[in-house]
Amino acid sequence: MKPSQLQAFLKVAIKEKMPVLVKGAPGIGKSDIVTQVTEELKCDLIIEHPVVSDPTDFKGLPFPKGEEADFLPFGSLKQIIETNKPTVFFLDDLGQAPPAVQAACMQLILARKINGHKVSDQVTFIAATNRRIDQAGVQGLLEPVKSRFVSIIELTPDLEDWCKWALENNMPPELVAFIRFRPNLLFDFTPTKDLVNSSCPRTVANVGKLINMGIPKELEYELFTGAAGERFASEFMGFLKIYRNLPNPDTVLMDPQNAPVPDEPATLYALCGALAHRVNENSMPRFVEYLYRIPPEYSVMAMKDAVTQHPEITNQRAFIEWANKHNDVLF
Repeated sequence: MKPSQLQAFLKVAIKEKMPVLVKGAPGIGKSDIVTQVTEELKCDLIIEHPVVSDPTDFKGLPFPKGEEADFLPFGSLKQIIETNKPTVFFLDDLGQAPPAVQAACMQLILARKINGHKVSDQVTFIAATNRRIDQAGVQGLLEPVKSRFVSIIELTPDLEDWCKWALENNMPPELVAFIRFRPNLLFDFTPTKDLVNSSCPRTVANVGKLINMGIPKELEYELFTGAAGERFASEFMGFLKIYRNLPNPDTVLMDPQNAPVPDEPATLYALCGALAHRVNENSMPRFVEYLYRIPPEYSVMAMKDAVTQHPEITNQRAFIEWANKHNDVLF
């Protein structure tokens, strides 16, 4: 399931109070998606990491009451018992937790009560885990734990979803253009015990953060390698040379009928990314003029990115006319 599909499903699951388990490789956005959905639904979010928890965190502490003893809830457990607001209780990295902690969580997820304490009807349980093949310390989940969830969903990266997220979150346009040019490098994850990274949505976003920091150009290759791996850094540095030697996008937008159209795919990807970043309401008609001169697949890509960054341009007549001719592929 791609990120946008998972978001749509989680919104339904949370409203219906259905427990869901999300699995997938490290760094593909499982935790971020849960956080984003709870923000959109205006739910409270409680995040627990069972791998560093004790069974008593999910059962309560035994405490004497006269000649008897009872388990008294504390911390997050106390919160989900007492809350009267819509709340998501998110068990992150559940697959790394020891069996005793998983068993304690199991009672909460299905029975919604533990040691006589009932979980509030406002609470939805969501869990996430890496897979055993990811070398992330996952030993597996107890069979009765897995069956407590209404569904186990595997999250997979998606190019369009990531590009939309990146443009909405101030990632550099040159990075987005590069990922469109080399989409396989959005997720080139290879588990290893060596102290190196490989490219995945999280590490690619870290490259964007480094660019936004304004790091010195002479340090780029080394820092990009450390962030997303040597293969990613090598190809991205080659793309940056093209991007940084493009014609000024403003010049293209000033004279779209006479501006050159690159023949090389890498250059065209880079130019489309730069134009989509630079266009505004005033230059929109000239932007569309240029799009009519380039291959349709690049034209649609550039317009999608432009609309994501500048939604106000959709009110322009030039956009409406262009969209009418491309409505079979734009939306």
